[in-house]
Amino acid sequence: MISAKPFVIPKRLVWEVYQRVKANRGAAGIDDQTIQDFDREQSRNLYRIWNRMSSGSYFPPAVKAVAIAKKSGGERILGVPTVSDRIAQAVVTLVLEPILEPVFHDDSYGYRPGRSAHDALAVTRKRCWERNWVLEYDIRGLFDNIDHGLLLKALRHHCDERWVLLYVERWLTAPMHGSDGTRKARAVGTPQGGPITP
Repeated sequence: MISAKPFVIPKRLVWEVYQRVKANRGAAGIDDQTIQDFDREQSRNLYRIWNRMSSGSYFPPAVKAVAIAKKSGGERILGVPTVSDRIAQAVVTLVLEPILEPVFHDDSYGYRPGRSAHDALAVTRKRCWERNWVLEYDIRGLFDNIDHGLLLKALRHHCDERWVLLYVERWLTAPMHGSDGTRKARAVGTPQGGPITP
């Protein structure tokens, strides 16, 4: 049987992702829809996500900008996607993880499945006995300054799934909706807060 949809995205994948998103809870996006609201018409909402993603007609809504205080002072802006958009992002994330995981450096711990800050500390503790120096660095504003063109070029190098590339590009350019009601277009950077960002 030949599918009428241009992209093959299993309904089961959308269901599994929905259960993960529901377990993580999370805040409502710009539509103010909570997980509980989503669940009132769960089947219809999940079908809509699957149908639009499979047909190539899924367009992400704006991301809700939420400022959170940083320990070092100042604030970081999180981009909170809607519940539906978190589900769609998590679908793509589950497809991308097995493709990209083997490419990452062994000493990379941030946002990696099965790895944590505790794992990084354990390796650091072990290496402190091997060397008498430590190098620490932080890239200020890393997520805010990611070049979309370079990111997509790297992604195309490792992934040839057209629908994944299509939606990642759309998420990169989805506008940010500020608390003051302003919408800010994005040509660079990716907001922290959604499943696809890491």
